[in-house]
Amino acid sequence: MKPDSQPRFGIALISAAVLAYEVLLVALFSLTQWHHFAYMVVSIALLGFGISGSLLVFAAPRLAGRFREFALSQAVAFAFGSIIAFALAQRLAFNPEELLWDAGHWLRLGGVMLLLCLPFLFAANLIGLALIEYRQRLARVYAADLLGAGLGAVAILGLMQLLPPARVLLVVAMLGLGAAASLWIECGGRARRALPALAVAAFAVYLTPASWIEPVISPYKELSQTLRVTGTRVIAERFGPLGQLSVVDSSLLPLRHAPGLSLNARGEPPPQLGLFTNAAAMTAITQYRGDRSTLAYLDEMTAALPYHLQRPRSVLILGAGGGADLLRAIYHGVQQVDAIELNPDVVELLRGPFAEFSGGIYNREGINVQVADARGFLKTAARRYDLIEVPPLDSFSGAAGGVIGLNENYLYTVEAIGEALERLETNGYLALTRWLQLPPRDGLKLFATAVEALEARGEDAARRLFMVRGLQTSTLLIKNGPATADEIERLRAFCRQRAFDLAYYPGMAADEANRYNRLDAAYFYTATHALLGEQREAFMERYKFDLRPASDDRPFHSNFVKWRELGDLLALRQRGGAGLLETGYLTLLATLALALLLGLLLILLPLALDRRPATGVAADFAAVRVLAYFGALGLGFLMIEIAFVQKFILLLQHPVYAAAVVLASFLLAAGAGSACAQRFSGQRHARRVVVLAVLGILLLCGLYLLILDALTGAAGGWPLAARCMLAAVLIAPLGFCMGMPFPLGLAAISVGAPRLTPWAWGINGCASVVSAVLATLLAIHFGFSRVILVALGCYALAAVCFPLPPVAARRQL
Repeated sequence: MKPDSQPRFGIALISAAVLAYEVLLVALFSLTQWHHFAYMVVSIALLGFGISGSLLVFAAPRLAGRFREFALSQAVAFAFGSIIAFALAQRLAFNPEELLWDAGHWLRLGGVMLLLCLPFLFAANLIGLALIEYRQRLARVYAADLLGAGLGAVAILGLMQLLPPARVLLVVAMLGLGAAASLWIECGGRARRALPALAVAAFAVYLTPASWIEPVISPYKELSQTLRVTGTRVIAERFGPLGQLSVVDSSLLPLRHAPGLSLNARGEPPPQLGLFTNAAAMTAITQYRGDRSTLAYLDEMTAALPYHLQRPRSVLILGAGGGADLLRAIYHGVQQVDAIELNPDVVELLRGPFAEFSGGIYNREGINVQVADARGFLKTAARRYDLIEVPPLDSFSGAAGGVIGLNENYLYTVEAIGEALERLETNGYLALTRWLQLPPRDGLKLFATAVEALEARGEDAARRLFMVRGLQTSTLLIKNGPATADEIERLRAFCRQRAFDLAYYPGMAADEANRYNRLDAAYFYTATHALLGEQREAFMERYKFDLRPASDDRPFHSNFVKWRELGDLLALRQRGGAGLLETGYLTLLATLALALLLGLLLILLPLALDRRPATGVAADFAAVRVLAYFGALGLGFLMIEIAFVQKFILLLQHPVYAAAVVLASFLLAAGAGSACAQRFSGQRHARRVVVLAVLGILLLCGLYLLILDALTGAAGGWPLAARCMLAAVLIAPLGFCMGMPFPLGLAAISVGAPRLTPWAWGINGCASVVSAVLATLLAIHFGFSRVILVALGCYALAAVCFPLPPVAARRQL
């Protein structure tokens, strides 16, 4: 091996495989479990890096000069471990919802975390030892790590669009074997000694039985429950970055999906097919043969209310799904309908294999279906509408079970409602239908959001709102103009005929509430009037659930947790009150507690067990400074990444584009910054460079917090390529600055105290474990802008604690 050679291509390959595996696991666990469990995957990944640092504290001296063989073994272990760990983790039958009452599931959770962190541990061992072995070129090795990770973030999204999830997993394993081959050759190994064995390993990966790694969906998800019905079967599937779509048919018992259907309804839906997203969030593809009378059932739902208050000529549907809302517009004779659907696979299914069954509604004259983000369309739409509809976009069971509390949704924010009102004709309606939750919270939070949005426009909210509820759903109407007496009379008649309950209309009397679907008290009437009154803040403060309106900075509409009420709700879990708990939020708290415990253990344990005396410069490197510096960087880097992914969703108008562009731009730019930092490694002014980089981070983040909203509005109508380029240009200088502090700090301690290098690597990994979860928790309560401010505080701390002793280290440099 040449003394100055660095296995940069192999490091880039293993890093690409690691990030691709992490993103794939997030997608797989969103499918097999729930969205909130995906947050745990990020922590699992980084936990492997923290464990690696602790192991290398003791193992690195024994591995000196044996990097090639060790790297080969770890890359191969990652390749096979990525498959085996996932296969075994699925067989532990872990169910997050049972954590509340079954202690055995905590053990299963620990088993899942231990299994899944192993592949990341193997990859981290490889990268960590490379940083120690090639410390003279440490910054360039770290740059290869970041550049590879950036490319992996883009590549995995393409793979998920082209291949089923099990095959994507095999491709990731193949990348690990490719990294093994590259590392062996780059480090001077003879090709004929290792490549034949790696070829056999690749063939073994290729032959992995599909049954081992096919995603096993939780038996508690809607798709699993549906498939238990005799005669049901999946007749079509699509897998992509936005999740897996499954179309289900039932040959014996007909599927019936009619959310919010009146108990007075006499008709029934025509034959339907179930359309599931990630095994939940079911919508229906309804058979339509051109006879509008077969669609009469759609007029017996709360969502039909706006059609009875006016006769809309133009309708915008934000979330077309299986097409039920399009059919309702057809039933009421609407001639012009624009429908927005985020997932292109849904459109492909309705225009392709199920076009005949659905009556070709996605190809019908007068109906314009576009693949786009709803908020992006609202920003750029050139026309106005008589009616804008937002159907329930999540699953009934997910809403009832509190498992969607961590889902970010930019359609139910104050800003979104304001933008929708801008797209309405005078006296037009914005209609939002939600699943009903008891005790009331979802519908009331949406009502409070509408009140704030109207007041922000200087309008009298009390004169522009209508709200009704049925057995399963509630529908909120926001009028772009004051209510009239005729509309109020039509509203009453609509509810009277369908046995729906009035929750609010201007001038409503208390005795009109709670007549049909009776509750213990007229909660909706009382709450809506309180939210419009002078005691609004006092009411929200007293209420058991968090009703604060969601905003673009805090887009967690479905999270209702109040810290001070958490103890009371936990006490109710054994008495049938588990449904009142946000299990997604509790899983997040459990993950944070576990991350803190394991992080502290992994950081402090090496210090406690390492009895070697510190001498020379090593003695001058205070453990507190090393801990503070690398811990602050671990917290700050990931917090900024997570926050800006969310911030750029509105600019790029698609969550997948935001994740791909922002992550890739951050990592590629940080890789360039690390490569540039190489020229300063080990020099006396390294600390000054870190201070300048941190100042750049502070200034750029502060600037973006001030101008990003304005830029998003100004560039909303640009072509997608131009908006992606703008995002990359904005992120590049920030990522460049963020890529410099870590390699410069690591290079500083590798000169005077090389035995602290793996410990610093582990500290950074453990802090990142905490950061991934803490960023989400902070965003839920305080918003993503506050997350960025906390991250900036971490970088400022790092600048102060740069681990370079003022005298002793200079003598060694």
